[in-house]
Amino acid sequence: MKFLKAFLCFVLAIALGAPIVAHAKYKVYHQRSSGLYRGSLRNLNNKKVHYVRVPREYFHVSHTSKVHTIKSERGKRVTFTTRYILPLPGKNGQHWGNPQSIAMTGRKYMYIVYCPTNLRNKGRIVRFNTQMLDSLGVRLHPKELRDAYVKHHHKYSVIQRQIHDAIKVGPLFTTGHGQSLAYNWKNKGLYMWRDKERAPRVPVSNFGYIQHIKTKTLRPDHAIRFSLHSRGTRVPGGHDLTFDKSGNAYFWSFPGWGAYIFKGKIHTHSVKFRLTHQVLKHLPGTRIQSMGYNPVRKRLLMMSDASIASFPAKGLRGHGHLTNRSFEWTQFGPKREFEGIAYDGSSKGNLLVNHCPEVLQADRGY
Repeated sequence: MKFLKAFLCFVLAIALGAPIVAHAKYKVYHQRSSGLYRGSLRNLNNKKVHYVRVPREYFHVSHTSKVHTIKSERGKRVTFTTRYILPLPGKNGQHWGNPQSIAMTGRKYMYIVYCPTNLRNKGRIVRFNTQMLDSLGVRLHPKELRDAYVKHHHKYSVIQRQIHDAIKVGPLFTTGHGQSLAYNWKNKGLYMWRDKERAPRVPVSNFGYIQHIKTKTLRPDHAIRFSLHSRGTRVPGGHDLTFDKSGNAYFWSFPGWGAYIFKGKIHTHSVKFRLTHQVLKHLPGTRIQSMGYNPVRKRLLMMSDASIASFPAKGLRGHGHLTNRSFEWTQFGPKREFEGIAYDGSSKGNLLVNHCPEVLQADRGY
């Protein structure tokens, strides 16, 4: 009898569109309607943006304990300088793997998604208390954070233990590629795509999954499964994500003939995106690495390796009114792998790079 009641409850839940419970602490809401609206499209020749090809080999930093700079070579001038060299190895000797994305929630917390190369589609989030780190002088001595989990004479020093108190390491969970962690300035939530891949840039399914990250546990507490299809356009889901101050969500993709920009809202049980009307002719580079939002300058940033393009978010309103003049673009050297950019409330972006995992901060509004 108990089995029959449980079975009937399960069938009733499916019929009413109730959430499917993957396990006790993680719910997946199935959205029946499409999460995409598409209107008419037109091409925009944003020729101020130049295409930068992915290098055959990335530049590998040889002196990983020193302050580094990444400078502009073409376009809008800016210099990024080391803010934090991230720990290597991780807690208890863990191999955290490659950092894939960054989010900042004001001036206190910085979140980094790490995805070990030997664990496909899985990763973890590590939270750094930047106020504590800065008060400990880590910005002046970046090696201290890098070696936070390296014991000396089989024990940790006092400063290492203090740095440990500023770091919270989350559990492994299904992240997918992991390059989309983003902070919603409106509802103070953390979100990311669960973009599982069969092979690099080959999605497992045509469904999109958006995960809400619980900041106390650093793992998702629920997700929304949906499809993105409208008027012949079908998108398997995004690989990058950002939010503006009004809670609008954005991501960009490249279907093969220009950059598509999507804008929408993510609710508790549903999402809705629209494909904005202007298709950008010029991409910043070969690989879609990230998207960011500068909350002071109110500009959206499209990131590829060693190349960043930006434009005002208000230029996407209605049918869109971006022009070539709306764009700023920068090419950087040396060619390191750009993973993401985040803001702590100021206008100076914090750039996450690999090949010596570190976060560098801009010397001006960017």
